[in-house]
This record gives sequence, structure tokens and C-alpha cells, in this order.
Amino acid sequence: MAASISTALDVHFSHHSDPYHSIFFTSPSLYKHPAKKRLSILCNSPSKFSDIVEKSQNSSLSDQLKPLSTTMLSDTKKTRTNLLAKPKSTWVNPSKPKPSVLSLQRQKRSSFSYNPQISDLRLFSQKLNDCETSDEVFLAVLQDIPHPPTRDNALLILNSLRPWQKTLYFFNWIKTQDLFPLETIFYNVAMKSLRFGRQFQLIEDLANEMTTNGIDLDNITYSTIITCAKRCNQFDKALDWFEKMYRSGLMPDEITYSAILDVYAKLGKVEEVLSLYERGRASGWKPDPIAFSVLGKMFGEAGDYDGISFVLQEMRSLNVQPNVVVYNTLLEAMGRAGKPGLARSLFEQMVDSGLTPNEKTLTALVKIYGKARWARDAIELWDKMRSNNWPMDFILYNTLLSMCADLGLEEEAERLFEDMKQSKTCKPDSWSYTSMLNIYGSGGEVEKAMSLFEEMSRLGVEINVMGCTCLIQCLGRAKKVDDLVKVYGVSIEKGVKPDGRLCGCLLSVVSFCETSEDIEKVLKCLQEANPKLVSLVRLLEDENTSFKTIKEELKIILNESSIEVRRPFINCLIDICRNRNLHERSHELLYLGTFYGLYPGLHNKTESEWSLNMRSLSVGAAYTAFDEWMGSLCKMVERKETLPEHFSAYTGSGTHRFSQGLASAFDSHVKKLAAPFRQSEETAGCFIATREDLVSWVQSKLPPTVLAS
Repeated sequence: MAASISTALDVHFSHHSDPYHSIFFTSPSLYKHPAKKRLSILCNSPSKFSDIVEKSQNSSLSDQLKPLSTTMLSDTKKTRTNLLAKPKSTWVNPSKPKPSVLSLQRQKRSSFSYNPQISDLRLFSQKLNDCETSDEVFLAVLQDIPHPPTRDNALLILNSLRPWQKTLYFFNWIKTQDLFPLETIFYNVAMKSLRFGRQFQLIEDLANEMTTNGIDLDNITYSTIITCAKRCNQFDKALDWFEKMYRSGLMPDEITYSAILDVYAKLGKVEEVLSLYERGRASGWKPDPIAFSVLGKMFGEAGDYDGISFVLQEMRSLNVQPNVVVYNTLLEAMGRAGKPGLARSLFEQMVDSGLTPNEKTLTALVKIYGKARWARDAIELWDKMRSNNWPMDFILYNTLLSMCADLGLEEEAERLFEDMKQSKTCKPDSWSYTSMLNIYGSGGEVEKAMSLFEEMSRLGVEINVMGCTCLIQCLGRAKKVDDLVKVYGVSIEKGVKPDGRLCGCLLSVVSFCETSEDIEKVLKCLQEANPKLVSLVRLLEDENTSFKTIKEELKIILNESSIEVRRPFINCLIDICRNRNLHERSHELLYLGTFYGLYPGLHNKTESEWSLNMRSLSVGAAYTAFDEWMGSLCKMVERKETLPEHFSAYTGSGTHRFSQGLASAFDSHVKKLAAPFRQSEETAGCFIATREDLVSWVQSKLPPTVLAS
């Protein structure tokens, strides 16, 4: 009877002498984080306390941090750089009305007087634009100026130059000629050209030159400086010049005010943005669509639906009609906030208002529908695109194909792919073919996937690593190992560089293989992509390999891998061990995966329910985790410990293509064990059991001698 328990549940009652791990790590009393050891201080034993303190003082910092370092993996994510100096707030006397913070009248630009020589000067400006960008050539062309460089002539030429380098050359040449005093308008025109070239440092140098020479900076000057700093992502400089503008006595106009709102929004300073917005509104400012677009984008990136609603309400109260840009921003915001229904309503409102959606509008809506898995709405949107002849581009086509791949819409994807082939401007590219390979691979359409791969080779379409991964996954599941090796070899020859996802795909194929010959063929491919993974597989097969060696080698591999492939690597390695009856190794790998934080939320305990969340596990890893769980339960029943009323195991509903099969596989597993878990009628992908049923089942498996004791 004891032998049958060990075989069915993979439960080991023997004592493990290995100090590095315990098989039943899921029990709170047996699995404890090494960095969370408690320090017990006994008041009646001062000598022991002094020994502990002395030991802590004598140990080095590295020794104290060593237990923590064993559980830490490197993190390659880049942190966002924020503004270091927080802008100073403006004090307002509460007994007096708030002062105005912006000018409601835009500064009028200087009008050019009629110049009878305008035709000749514009032809000369075009000649300067077309010449080479070098001092010698530019100065040589300037010798042929058709009319004397008077103030009006020089200003007209300066305003007609397009490359910022030419503008700077001519501006410096005017200063050397010293024919007339340079006014603010000359600097403004030069700064405008430099702003197009994103040359903030040069603009700031000109602004400092104006201050040194006593030339006044007007509203246009400050606006140009601030907007250029924003375009160059130098937000601290933008805020600095905004403060200088107030100190000079000038009030920003609407354009400058909207720009500084965008600066604060990009820095994530929501409170400052709302404060500026409210003070501007109190000054009589009526925000334009650009300002509302800034607010919508800020709330959208934060996923703040209440903020998005505030923007819509403000626009309605001010009778501001959104343009296409504002609608696009708000649609993207609705997507980030997870409101597909409201996004659909907003899109219908846009169409009813008479606006025509552009490519960005449709792309944003397709992404929202795909993320929400709204297949019917996505297809209806596609039909509207065709019937209304709405604009389409590569990004929109490929987004639609990607959505079809996520939702498993094979027929719709094929129709869309044929439309791309018939299009004169949007022929299928590498990503289009990749989406089709993904669709055929997910559906197990091996012949269609291989035919598409051969078509890509025939037409000279470049295959990328994602397309190669999808095709190899399809061939691996179909156990067509020879074709897999061929596809891998051709892809490498064409310049595909294996990444973590491709290595994980090859590793998963190893778990599918049934013969040692096929396994060696796939491992040979994996050897070229990631030799350390192959070495780890060999170590797992060797009975003489210690747990400490496995732990060290696995940590090296995980640290060298991107974060998103670490857990799939562990899952695949567990599957390989399960398929080769290396159950001890599968338990060790699951322990290490939990130890390194790759399975957060695997176990959850309340007073009334204990649950096992297997949504992020592969089939083999789910079997292993469940066996661990039941093993811990057997020990608790044996010790007659208190148990909750309900137990549940979550596999997920299987709506996503990568999770399909786990629920049915787990159902077969618990039936094989005769475990009293049944599928919940209320929640899909949930298996439930009661305490009485589980205790009865465990007692039927335990030896009579254990029950008697």
C-alpha cells in the first residue's frame, strides 16, 4: 500500500539528508525563505545575546547579505529617468483673487512689408538651400546675392532657409556684416529653424546671447525655447525657462501653456498638471484640443479612467469638439484603462460627428478589441473599413493579423492576407508572414505553415526569429523533427539570431520528443543557440549530479536570460524530467523556481480555503506542483493538523492559445489519482474539493499502521 502511494502521488516519506532543500517545500513549517530567519532574544540569557551581537559585528557586510543574494536574480529592466529638482510651487494669497497665469491673447507676429525684390530673393534662398553644407561653399554662394542685404531682405532670406545648418550659417554671416541692429524677430526666426532640427543647445546659446546683448525675449522666443526643450526630452530645461518667463514679467500664451502642461504630464506629475490646468481655467483660458490631448494621454498612461472621464466632461462643458488627434489619444487611453466598451462608444461618437478615422485610430481600436478578445466586434470593424474605404497602412494590417492570431481567426486572417497581396501599397512584409505562421502554428496546420515558409523563401521575404519560433513550435508538436531541423538550419543561414523565446521553444520540443534519436537532433540545434541549456539537461539526466550543482548552473542560465523567458525555461525543464521519469529532479526544479520568485502566488491560504494557482505552469509543472501539494496534505492529515473547509486548484479557462489543454490534462491527472477534485460549475478552469472528501481520500491511501498510530 505504501508503494502505491509513492508511485501515484510521487510522495516520498523517507528522510532527506540533503541540507539544501526539502521535497515538501510548500508546507509553511518546512519551506522557509533563508533570508527571513527570526532572531530569538532571551532576556534571562545576556551572555547569549552578547555572543550574537559580537558575531554580527565581526561578520562582513557580504557575509550578512549572502543569504539574500542566493535568492536574487539580475533584473535587466531600465528605470525611467525623472526630473531630480521638483519645481517650486507658487504661493497665492487666499484673501485675494488668483492672479492670471497666462495671456489669453497670442502675440501677433510681425508682418512683412511688401518687397518688390521678393521673387529674386526667394530664388536665391532656394539656391542656398540646394548648395552643400559647408562654410566655403555657402560663403561662395553668398557672393552672388542679387540685392543688398538690407533688414527686410535679410529677414526674408533667413525665413526661407530650411536646413537648420544653413539658417545658422546665414544668421552668423549677418552678424559679421554689422549692417543693421539685430532685433528679436531675427533670433525668433533662427530659433524656429533650429527647433525643427532639435538643436536645443544652440537655441539656448542664442537666448543667452540675447540676454547679454540686451535684446528682449518676447513670448514667441520663450515659447520656441520651451517647445524645443520638450521635443528634445530636456524637461528640466523646459521648466527652468518657464520659470524665467514668469520672472521676466511675461505671461505665456496658450501654445506655451499647453506645452508646459505636456512637460509635467511626461514627468508623471499629475498634481502639477491639474493645478496648472485649474489656474489657467480660473484665468479665463479655454483649452484647445491640444491641451485636452495632453490631459487624455497623461490619464491614459496611468490607466486612470476617472481622469479620462474628467477630460471628456470638460470638453463637453466648454463645447470643444475633439479632432482626430484627441480621439486617437482618448482611444489609446481607454485601452490602457481596460475599457473596451467605452472605447467602442467613443469611436462611434467620433464617426457620428463626421470625422473620418485615420490609420492610428483604427489601429488603436483593433488593439483594444484584440486585448479584450472581442472577435465579433473586430470582424465588424474590419468590414466597416472595407465598405467605407477607410485608410489602411502596414501597421494596421499587421495589427489586424496579429489580433486574428491571438483570437484564432484563421479564415479571417487568410482573407485579410489575400487582401494585402492584392494591395498596391501594402504588400505583406516579414511581420505579416510571421502572423500567418503564428496562426497556422497555433492551429497545428503543418502543411500550410511549411507552404508559407517556402513561399517566403521563393519571394525573398526575410524570416525573423518570431516566425522561426512559431514554425518550429508547430513542427515540434507534430513530431516532424527532420523538417524542424531543416527549418532551423535555413533560418540560421538567413541571419536569424536565436533569442530566449526560440531557445525555450526548442527546449519545449525536447519534452515532446518520444525517441532518443529525435531528442538528440533537437538538442543539437539547441547546442548552437544556447550550449549552457544543453549542459543543464545533461546534468539533470545524471544521477550523480548534486542539487547544489543544479542550483548554481540554473542560476547562471537565468541571470543570462531575459525576464520573460525564465519561467518558461523552468517549465520546459520540469516537463523534460517528468517525461523521463526523473520525478526527483522535477521537484527540485519547481523548488528552485519558487525559490527564485518565478512562481508568485502559487499557493494561497485563508481560514476557509487553500488554493493552488497553476495558470502559469506547464502541464508537467502543474502535475509536480499538485503532487507536492497533496504530499504536504498527507503529512498534515497524518499529524492530525487543522485543515480548511475548502480546497481549490486553478488551471485557467483555456481561452488563450498558450493555455489550451491544461484544464483537460489536469482533469485526467486527478481522475488517474482518484483525487476528489471536480470542475466547478460556476468558475471555468477551477477544480474544487471539500475537506471531508480529501481527508477520506488521503486516509484511504495511507498505510494502516500510520492511521493506527
